[in-house]
Amino acid sequence: MTTLDGSTAGRAEARPAVVRHRRRWLEIGVFLAPAIALYVVFLIVPVVQAVRYSTYDWNGLGALSDYVGLDNYREAFGDPAFRQAMEHNGILVVLSLVFQLPLALGVALVLNRRMRGRGLLRVIFFAPYVLSEAITAVIFLQLLQPDGLVDEVLRGMGLGALVQLWLADLGLVFYTLFVVITWKYIGFAIILFLAGLQGVPDELHEAAAMDGASSWQSLRLVTLPLLGPTIRIWAFLAIIGSIQLFDIVWIMTLGGPAGASSTMATYMVDQGVNSYRIGYATSVAVILFAVCFVFSILYQVFVLRRDVRGGTTRMAG
Repeated sequence: MTTLDGSTAGRAEARPAVVRHRRRWLEIGVFLAPAIALYVVFLIVPVVQAVRYSTYDWNGLGALSDYVGLDNYREAFGDPAFRQAMEHNGILVVLSLVFQLPLALGVALVLNRRMRGRGLLRVIFFAPYVLSEAITAVIFLQLLQPDGLVDEVLRGMGLGALVQLWLADLGLVFYTLFVVITWKYIGFAIILFLAGLQGVPDELHEAAAMDGASSWQSLRLVTLPLLGPTIRIWAFLAIIGSIQLFDIVWIMTLGGPAGASSTMATYMVDQGVNSYRIGYATSVAVILFAVCFVFSILYQVFVLRRDVRGGTTRMAG
């Protein structure tokens, strides 16, 4: 009789626990359902549709009828113009890491010190990032016109020999655009590094100084290692941004002259909008998506994994 009562009591106690467990999962499902629905409708479905469209020779009008399989992808990788655009994206990635990283880090280290006007300087450096890409492109498009403000300033300083066709020279236009891109985005990197520097305790620098470390040694052995996670996050954002670059290039040069400043995104839009080859342009979009997706996965696995693991360990502790 005691066993029966005990079993009945156990089942009675277990029943509310099961109900609470089911209710909790129901609540989680209710809260997640809208986000999952939006994710599926606005990301998964368009990607699947893009892959489907990329297998057709389609001009954007009418039904999908001319199935070509992987021919669009073969044509893309066989097109010297597309390979040149991919090369430009790769060069932009390298230039961003080689020039923007040390420049932004150096400015952030200076602005992290106590100095008069530090707040104003931070605003000045960050202000270009607030401007839209379209406004930035239009401003520099006017400044860099032949006999524009840049040319007149150089001539006024006695540097007329440096005047160039900034946006028309095949060998110069891409690097001119890189200067504009750096001016636009360097403020974000500076602010990001400044935020990271706030997490470096002053006590560590004081301890390093007491041990006889120079300023350079303190920077190399204390500051940079602790700033590593921030630098890696910025590098990820900079690389993805360089691969997807479109707005500034399209407005200023349309990828020209003669493809000298093209990127994968400008090539895609040119083929889709100007040549009415929507199916082919969609295949380029799928390639661009695949490049970004694969890079993101590899970067997460081989670069950011230790940062995420460290953050999880700290939260658990």
